[in-house]
Amino acid sequence: MADASEDAKDIEKLYEYGERLNEAKDKSQNVEDYKGIIDAAKGSIKAKQLTAQLIPRFFKFFPDLSDAAVDSHLDLCEEEELGVRVQAIRGLPLFCKDTPEYVSKIVDILAQLLTAEENVERDAVHKALLSLLRQDVKASLTGLFKHIMTVDDPNTDENLREKVLNFIRDKVFPLKAELLKPQEQMERHITNLIKKSLEDVTGAEFKMFMDFLKSLTLFGEKAPPERVQELIEIIEGQADLDAQFNVSDGDHIDRLISCLYMALPFFVRGASNSKFLNYLNKHIIPVFDELPEERKLDLLKNLAESSPYSAPQDSRQILPSVVQLLKKYMPRRKTGEETNFTYVECLLYTFHHLASKAPNATNSLCGYKIVTGQPSDRLGEDFSEYYKDFTERMTHVEELARATMKKLTQGMAEHNKAMAAAKTDEAKDNIKTQKQNTTTGLRTCNNILAMTQPLHSKSPSFIGDKRINLSWKEATKPSVPSTATAAGGKRPASTTNGPSNAGAKKGRGAGGLQNQLVNRALEGLSHGGRSGMRGRGRGWGGRGRGRGHW
Repeated sequence: MADASEDAKDIEKLYEYGERLNEAKDKSQNVEDYKGIIDAAKGSIKAKQLTAQLIPRFFKFFPDLSDAAVDSHLDLCEEEELGVRVQAIRGLPLFCKDTPEYVSKIVDILAQLLTAEENVERDAVHKALLSLLRQDVKASLTGLFKHIMTVDDPNTDENLREKVLNFIRDKVFPLKAELLKPQEQMERHITNLIKKSLEDVTGAEFKMFMDFLKSLTLFGEKAPPERVQELIEIIEGQADLDAQFNVSDGDHIDRLISCLYMALPFFVRGASNSKFLNYLNKHIIPVFDELPEERKLDLLKNLAESSPYSAPQDSRQILPSVVQLLKKYMPRRKTGEETNFTYVECLLYTFHHLASKAPNATNSLCGYKIVTGQPSDRLGEDFSEYYKDFTERMTHVEELARATMKKLTQGMAEHNKAMAAAKTDEAKDNIKTQKQNTTTGLRTCNNILAMTQPLHSKSPSFIGDKRINLSWKEATKPSVPSTATAAGGKRPASTTNGPSNAGAKKGRGAGGLQNQLVNRALEGLSHGGRSGMRGRGRGWGGRGRGRGHW
């Protein structure tokens, strides 16, 4: 009973302190009352809850007691009793209401409280942070991002960093129209904060930040070319295009290919792909054979989709490497190795678009006789053997493509029969996937034939427009499960089943589809789309990138 009586006296005293402060015209004279409130932070649970309301309410009137007041309030934020903690958290933004210089410090404290395990406590932290963001968005964002820019800090709390990132993603980004005002100034501020944070991020985090930047008016459809180029330079930095390439560094390979894929929409908008193409030409294509099998196709697809936006000078430089690679996958005669038609489609598409920008470069590479009036035409030299070699290779791949199309067409008839006989939804889904694979295989072969046909002329017209629709681009049209979406874009529908597609075909007894040639023709579909940015941990396959190396 004595304890209860003491508690009641403490509560009564607190109410007295509060009332006197409320009524005082010059509150700064009531120093003892405010000290009494601060001291009550060590009292009973009810006293602590009341103290958590009173400390911030009268904080601005007692600057000499500010340190003691904040320290006592922070103790309340760490109390064992949940109700006290929640009340104290709710009071934190009030410290800044009339003393805005405290915003950064309070945001820093609230950010650390994001690791709270109780939902009601975490919700209070979220609301408190949003209140401060609405009061001073610049200082609040700076305080939050401080917990992400951790590249040089070996003592980083990974759990805290992740919680801050999640808060920014889930609570701040969706409210950008409300929070980022004045718009241009604050969009530039958050862009600068994001750029500083990119020295040490995972692939998923980088994609999140890039998706957000793309959504800003600063970088919208009406943005000037230099803004679009700014985004490309951010992606180039993440791809480490100034670093020496090591083919055994799988993390760099993943990052490079994924970044190139993310850059594609900006090439379309007029940004330069020169740095990417030159890096591929110098470092990647010469060691293409040594790349992981599952990344080769991603690289060739990205190269193909980049090629329409290449500059003439870059096209001329990279064409020899592309022709060499094309010859590798278009042998002159049967070699015993299966032809990868998706590789051939990618390379032919790339060849056409690059050659359309620097047509006479093909004279010394393929034996053509294209006249531009420039010394680089090299018309006085005899490259006829190159022409014979190149056309023989095309003839051979055309024969293989036609044979494959015949088998695929037969297989489609088998699929239709199997669909009619299928009893379960699972069986129907499997057959639908096989039909989509077959359709894409047919598109691949059709594209190859459409692209080789004009190349038999000694002075061909290269396809530099949008007449060829790449097979995997069309493959995104059928309805697919949501899991088919990869980082940066849609995957072809067939990729959701991975390499098991070929086995599924055999199980269906599709006759000619058992042929290895046909299965190999669909190689691209097994790995199709982009693998995107893999893994968690920091880096794109492990943390601790630092500048220039992951």
